[in-house]
Amino acid sequence: MGAFMKKKLIMLGATLTALILEILPYGAVLNFANPEGEPHRYTYSYFDLTPFGYANFAPFIVAILTCVLLVLIVASVILKKALKKPIAAVSTIAAVLSLLPMLFGLDYVSFVGLLISAALICTAVISFIQKREEQS
Repeated sequence: MGAFMKKKLIMLGATLTALILEILPYGAVLNFANPEGEPHRYTYSYFDLTPFGYANFAPFIVAILTCVLLVLIVASVILKKALKKPIAAVSTIAAVLSLLPMLFGLDYVSFVGLLISAALICTAVISFIQKREEQS
């Protein structure tokens, strides 16, 4: 197995990991005011529209982009064709958007959300490494 295919499989594994973690109800965080003290913290799946309805748009968009990324990587593996530019673009956008809830504060980030970001960053970094190797 060539280095090209190993990198594709690592990207596929990282993207699948991100997708599985996005399905779990622990990634997106909403904090609601509590008149008695500490705010109520609730976690949701990235595919749940509840955070989207409360103006936390990033998790749902990241979930959709992860699905698009998975399709691109699978198509690249099956067709044995390099789709480096689209994979690099989608993975970078998804990775950046996955970090946006941090703008609300660290209370709006969960450990699962950080793992999702790490998996998407891994995919983006590998895609840029492949793109750079092609240019060399």
